[in-house]
Amino acid sequence: MRANVDFYEVLGVDRNASPKEIRKAYRKLARQYHPDVNPGDDAAAQKYKEISQAYEVLSDAEKRQKYDQFGHAYQQAQASGQWGGGDFRTFVFQQGGAGSFEEIFGDIFGDMFGGGGVRTAGRQRTRVAQQPQRGQDIRHALPVTFAEAIKGGQKSLTISIADRCPVCDGLGGKAETCPACGGTGTARGGGMFGMPTACPQCQGSGEIITERCSKCRGSGEVIRTRHIDVTIPPGVKTGSKLRLAGEGGRGFRGGPDGDLILELEVQDHDFFQRDGDDISIRVPITFIEAVQGSKITVPTINGQVSLKIPPGTKSGQRFRLKGQGAPRPKTGEQGDQYVEVYITTPSRLSRQQRQLIDQLAETWTENPRTDLPMSL
Repeated sequence: MRANVDFYEVLGVDRNASPKEIRKAYRKLARQYHPDVNPGDDAAAQKYKEISQAYEVLSDAEKRQKYDQFGHAYQQAQASGQWGGGDFRTFVFQQGGAGSFEEIFGDIFGDMFGGGGVRTAGRQRTRVAQQPQRGQDIRHALPVTFAEAIKGGQKSLTISIADRCPVCDGLGGKAETCPACGGTGTARGGGMFGMPTACPQCQGSGEIITERCSKCRGSGEVIRTRHIDVTIPPGVKTGSKLRLAGEGGRGFRGGPDGDLILELEVQDHDFFQRDGDDISIRVPITFIEAVQGSKITVPTINGQVSLKIPPGTKSGQRFRLKGQGAPRPKTGEQGDQYVEVYITTPSRLSRQQRQLIDQLAETWTENPRTDLPMSL
């Protein structure tokens, strides 16, 4: 990966972009530059690696916070292999308590540039890049129907994810010790003030790729298709997350696999509307039912129930059906259902009905518009 690239520029998003915007940008670019779509194109493969690494950081809230705070310093730390473990260290100067230069900066730069090439206090640290690392957590949007969200149930899905290549373990090919730094990951001679800097040839990893992997064509990633059965618990909402342990990205150098995190997106229903744990519906009633009162049958998520309409009911009036709402996942208790009625006007009347309406109109004295102003 090129040194000091801006992860936000790589994905083409604003620094205040939401997780959803970041995920959308990544998916679009990943499809465009994936090696399977651009066979033999080294530039596309390099671009794909940059996109994947940028998304790895910006899609994780903790890593993104550190990247926003430390900028290119954190980018160099993740390039050395330290970024996967979440162990990047912050530091402050304390008045009157500062030790020697190596005491203050030794561990920081030892961790930042791979560890193995930084000698601090006469000891050599082991490079983190050689240690097993946990696989990446994979986030995937899962659409569920309104009924599935309310009732729960089983759902089968097939997903394709960009995963660590199983042949080269994500390295991109056959790796050998970097001849420029001798595997230390740091540039010889140091940088400004003698502080260690990342080796420009291996970018701090201590290794270089001498032979491109035939499986992933040097990208370090392949498309892996997964067939998974998922249990949807009753009462889930849009934004609810289901974590499937070990179903995410492959671990590095024998490390455990990451998790698959399903982010649920509940589809709208044509009739029922949900507000938290409550359900709302609109039901038509006739003019006669509104005037005289009546008992009508209304649907709920649990079946049909009877609802009493009192005499003189107005259009837009709401009635509550206790315990007929969505279940609460933690307690199993249900919310309520609210029924809003609206009065319908008949489009066709028989001659007898018309005569009866005319007789009623002759005796009608109420004017509902008496309180309206005449003008401005």
